[in-house]
Amino acid sequence: MLLLLPAALLVWPAALSAQQAERPLSGLSGREAGLRDEVVFLCDSLCAGRGFGTAGAQASTLYLLRQLRDAGLRTTVQSFAAGGRIGHNVVAVTPGWFRRYIVVGAYFDALGTLDGRIYPGADANASGVAALLALARELPDACRGEVGIVFVAFDGHAADLSGARAFLERYRRDYPPVLMVNLDLLGSSLAPVRAARRDYLIALGGQPWRSGLEAANRGPRLDLSYDYYGSDAFTDVFYRRISDQRWFLEAGIPAVMFTSGITQHTNKTTDTPSTLDFGLLDRRIGLIHLWLRSLL
Repeated sequence: MLLLLPAALLVWPAALSAQQAERPLSGLSGREAGLRDEVVFLCDSLCAGRGFGTAGAQASTLYLLRQLRDAGLRTTVQSFAAGGRIGHNVVAVTPGWFRRYIVVGAYFDALGTLDGRIYPGADANASGVAALLALARELPDACRGEVGIVFVAFDGHAADLSGARAFLERYRRDYPPVLMVNLDLLGSSLAPVRAARRDYLIALGGQPWRSGLEAANRGPRLDLSYDYYGSDAFTDVFYRRISDQRWFLEAGIPAVMFTSGITQHTNKTTDTPSTLDFGLLDRRIGLIHLWLRSLL
């Protein structure tokens, strides 16, 4: 199914970049400023909250396709139906031929506009998408052995994780996955695991790779946790049921979900870029980058 967009949408990313350039960066360094710009674009009123099956989500799809293509990856848009609407995954594969693949994913759809109010979805999950784009630009050159990477911006998270399921059904044979890495809410410092450490990161499902993750953390030095705030029940819910790695786990594919947890802004109109810590997001991406590079 073709992705058809109004001609006016084709200029949105470029036009918005000019608007972003006029906004103060509050002293952010290079990659931090880039992360902020990605989040600001996805939260702009032009994307209208990125509701599944809406024009705002389609505009986001086009933007992500362009960013991933510009990173030198083989890109395609996978269209799928869910709940009477059409969603679009953006799939980007490292060039070359590989026997196995790591799937790195982040969902980009959000609640959209409800009762005339936009739900920007800065942390949920523009932060994860910004991390995905950063990794997609930095990791492909490390794929020199038998393992490649498939970067996927999932649509349909709000429609029973339908984008992740559609991707797995369509591409599992083409890109045999040995691991799925999910980037889900990565930008906040508002829900620390320990009150004394606001520079934290949660890696659900990360125990089998603990030594590698701890090695990758020698530089970022984050407060790294492997459960959801010490609760076995919530760890199981978040890891196995309510995020996009669910379908991979049910298919017997191991997965790690990186998150900074739910905050008082999650799924509210107050989930805006101003609530995020872009320096901390940068450090989290640094850890994930180093760990993934060690697996290639």
